[in-house]
Amino acid sequence: MTRLRAAGCVFAEEEADLLRSAAAGPAELDAMVERRAAGLPLEHVVGWAAFAGLRIEVDGGVFVPRRRTEFLAGRAVALARPGALCVDLCCGTGAAAAVLLASVEGAEVHAADIEPAAVRCARRNVEPRGGRVYEGDLFDPLPAELRGRIEVLVANVPYVPSGDVPLLPPEARDHEPLVALDGGADGLDVLRRVARGAAEWLAPGGHLLFETSERQTDAAVAAVAAHGLAARVLEDEDLYATIVVATRTAAP
Repeated sequence: MTRLRAAGCVFAEEEADLLRSAAAGPAELDAMVERRAAGLPLEHVVGWAAFAGLRIEVDGGVFVPRRRTEFLAGRAVALARPGALCVDLCCGTGAAAAVLLASVEGAEVHAADIEPAAVRCARRNVEPRGGRVYEGDLFDPLPAELRGRIEVLVANVPYVPSGDVPLLPPEARDHEPLVALDGGADGLDVLRRVARGAAEWLAPGGHLLFETSERQTDAAVAAVAAHGLAARVLEDEDLYATIVVATRTAAP
């Protein structure tokens, strides 16, 4: 614990307990503490993250699911009827897809990511629960028969403006893939691409859900409205989370 505290770990005591429970013995514990003290995300060190009551496997170099994203996953679950067709784009570890499979009776869930390492990780989290994971850019790898039928579309797109990426905590900046963080000049480049495709892939009345920041809300709402989606903004102050729920109300 002393090494963790000296390295600047704010929750050193809790992290030490977790590392002790994850290590097979003193030698492995020492190595894990060393890796954490060197700046690796805790989830990369232990190999998993707690997310919405599930244990999600997290490989090194893969985007770590944030606790605030539990709000996004929870709202997706609330909107999904039993048997709903759901998609998790920019899925990373597949945490949202796993929550949908665990929480929505009979849900058909597909997930996709452009990062090969994320896809390998997501397959271990999603496919044993009955979902499917694809590698590719946004909608490109999805089966064509899903077009116009998706009822709940979760897209945890990157939304950090390019100029702000160097300001991120070192854990994210140095150990997570840039493609999962950098959203372009204003942070909304990937969202605009998702919104353009969503109008075609969503079923009538289907919902697109994504996370954003408070300062980007107006621009994000405008981005989805430009493609015929009616948006509302939801916030969770406890999780410091802001999401947009955009609904397809007309044919594309």
